[in-house]
Amino acid sequence: MRISDRYIGRQVLFGTLLAIVVLSMVLLLGNLFKQIRPLLVDKHAPLWLVLRFVLTVLPFSLMFTIPWGFLSAVLLVFGRLSSDQEITSFRVAGVSLARLVMPVFVLAALLCAVCLWLNINVVPQARSSLTDLLYEQAKRDPRSLLNPGMVHAGLQDVKFFVENQSGDSFSGLHLYRAPEDAAPDAPLDAYLHAERFTFVVDDAKKELRLKLYNASFETHKPDGSIDMFFADEAEPYLIPYGVARTEKSKPTAMTNEEIAAYLTRHPELTAEQRVKYRTEITERYSFSLACLAFAFVAVPLGMQARRRDSSGGLLMSLLLGTGYFLFIMLANDSKTTAGASLALWAPNLLCVAVGLWLFRRAQYK
Repeated sequence: MRISDRYIGRQVLFGTLLAIVVLSMVLLLGNLFKQIRPLLVDKHAPLWLVLRFVLTVLPFSLMFTIPWGFLSAVLLVFGRLSSDQEITSFRVAGVSLARLVMPVFVLAALLCAVCLWLNINVVPQARSSLTDLLYEQAKRDPRSLLNPGMVHAGLQDVKFFVENQSGDSFSGLHLYRAPEDAAPDAPLDAYLHAERFTFVVDDAKKELRLKLYNASFETHKPDGSIDMFFADEAEPYLIPYGVARTEKSKPTAMTNEEIAAYLTRHPELTAEQRVKYRTEITERYSFSLACLAFAFVAVPLGMQARRRDSSGGLLMSLLLGTGYFLFIMLANDSKTTAGASLALWAPNLLCVAVGLWLFRRAQYK
């Protein structure tokens, strides 16, 4: 290994690690207060829950902070090397540009392997574990999951609204479930209203039940008809908090093998629903190569920066990263597998093509 390899590789590596730490802290704090602020502030959640939440959300953050941190580090390091004329010195000493940037691409390949492992194995399990945290909190203190006067997303794709709370008793429960991917004005699958309810924890069956008083139920059938019934007392809604839970249905919480098995078990899924599951697999592979794609375009762009300040490199990384992630949003809106795959692979191919063109120009400068 040459001295230039250690010199450049060390600067890019340390810069990447520093950027990952800073960006991850920002994303973690944002997710912390966005998703469990009611538990943290209003209900005084225990410290162990907060720590487990941070460890669970960390893989989500690394999905974005590793590529973005690497991009920022490469732009800043090569911008400084260019402004200090160090790149010119290396080339005068006989080190070609391709050989000079070799440690950057080696580091990019290693980071791609880390991202691939995270996206395929760690992140799906972390998303599933995030739901487990809510189940555990529901068992420990069911009341902490409710904040009267606010609409809540339930643990089983159900939304509910509670009007008021008095001690262990709640009044005015509105619970409803809408079809998956339904339009905002689409009719509900089911609706439940109860004048009052309490929680019942059954440790033997590993279940959390809602004991309802003066409840009414509505169920909408596919043919448009509605079934209604009323009950003075009922316990119809069960939330299992043990190991045996309902089958995963969200592709982001499933591994690639689980997605393939789910599609095989559910032939009744529509074409658009199948596109969503297949797009999730493609996104994991394409997004894992972001570091390598960024290496092609970041090195020559960084070399063109002649200023000593870091604002230009940070702004450039922000623009490139934002443009890259916009393609993912386009893929999620695609109605066909081919369209989604094109949108997901396009930013990688575009970065490589533009990077090769910029490298060719830099060779003769």
